Amino acid sequence: MNLEILTPEKKLFSDEVYGAQLPGISGKFEVLDKHAPMVSALGKGTIKVLLNKTETQSFDITGGFAEVLNNKLSVLVEGATEV
Repeated sequence: MNLEILTPEKKLFSDEVYGAQLPGISGKFEVLDKHAPMVSALGKGTIKVLLNKTETQSFDITGGFAEVLNNKLSVLVEGATEV
């Protein structure tokens, strides 16, 4: 699955990943390879990128939106910092 994390200023992350854990406004959720299409609002929290089955990378966000379409996860966030 391809993941892109974008802020208004720059592209924070773009690569093939195993999956991602995201802070939805109603709780955390996970997106893995071949996930069904969806759009979700994100709350304040941490995006945990599953680079593979053993490695992760994290970003703290202040909120935004996530879209899954054609095995691509696009995350648009207002503000983010790598943890």
